[in-house]
Amino acid sequence: MNKDKKIPYGTISSVSEMGALVRQHRKSQKVRIEDLSDMAMMSARLIGEFERGKETCQVGKVLQILKFLGLEIRIVPRGSK
Repeated sequence: MNKDKKIPYGTISSVSEMGALVRQHRKSQKVRIEDLSDMAMMSARLIGEFERGKETCQVGKVLQILKFLGLEIRIVPRGSK
């Protein structure tokens, strides 16, 4: 991964985009999947599946992953700033 690459925070239109962004953020924070797994008390496999864009990941688990990485979801009307 290019360390100078800016993480594309913002509008997400698919689970795979969200997972890729979360993976990039996690790596930029130097957090290993195993460490996140221990902190969030969930399997490393589930985290990996989410980061690879698995559509059937539970919303509650995804929110838990985001919380432990210091990320949040905001719901706004499409096209608003």
